[in-house]
Amino acid sequence: MKELVTREERKEFIDKFDNFLFDCDGVLWEGTKLIPGVEKAMEELRSKGKNIYFVTNNSTKSRKSFLKKLQDFGIQASLHEIFSSAFATAAYLKQVVHFPPEKKVYIVGMEGIRDELNAEGIRTCGAEEDAHAVFDSEPIPDDPEVGAVVIGLDLHVNYTKYAKAFTYLKRNPGCRFILTNGDTTFPTHGMIVPGAGSIAMPIIKALNREPEAVLGKPAQNMLETIFAEYDLQPCKTVMIGDRLDTDIDFGNQGGIETLCVLTGITTKEEMLSPTNKIKPTYYIPSFSDLASE
Repeated sequence: MKELVTREERKEFIDKFDNFLFDCDGVLWEGTKLIPGVEKAMEELRSKGKNIYFVTNNSTKSRKSFLKKLQDFGIQASLHEIFSSAFATAAYLKQVVHFPPEKKVYIVGMEGIRDELNAEGIRTCGAEEDAHAVFDSEPIPDDPEVGAVVIGLDLHVNYTKYAKAFTYLKRNPGCRFILTNGDTTFPTHGMIVPGAGSIAMPIIKALNREPEAVLGKPAQNMLETIFAEYDLQPCKTVMIGDRLDTDIDFGNQGGIETLCVLTGITTKEEMLSPTNKIKPTYYIPSFSDLASE
């Protein structure tokens, strides 16, 4: 691991790569607050002609919603540059498993998953329509059209959603079980709170069954799709993130160099601990430091 301390070291880092893959939460922003100086650092990369891609495990928003958030923060971006776990989930169902049109997906999650699935022509149920449901111990009606259950981060998770997800996975033959990402936590408003991986645990335990696919970082099918989608050279590509077990492991497993920033989940003490097995190539206190004089 090498800390980028001097301006010369930071310049050499920028010059070394053509393609910069960014995690968002904890790197560019925290909740609704932009991390100070990020927009200046991003402008510097753009001015040097670097390719920038936003690779997020957050499935609560669609790519269009992420684009609006980036633009509202004053960060230049295009829809083509955004790759989310919700989009990856939709692509997996449509292109990899060829999800049949007569089936639909039950969502324990939010509108980002629904919007990306619908954009691929995949019918959905659950999500917001069950956000305020109260479980009354009545039997869950059979719905043989449900051919998959997708679980992501859900700020309105409740027992009804869990009961329906469990029932469809238990009763419907061949019903697929997919997790948008395995993050156990995520940072927001100065706190660390449970993430999609934690949301999924009651179903995993109740069924004694692991998801057939986890689409977010560090899953390598996501990185392989990014390489294919954007035609990137691994040796010219770097992954920038705040989590060792997702962002940094994602890049390390994929054979690309990594930069860990300390504005999100990972602390310097955790990263430098002798017990830590996931080590970034580089680290820096904040991504905004890349543009500092």
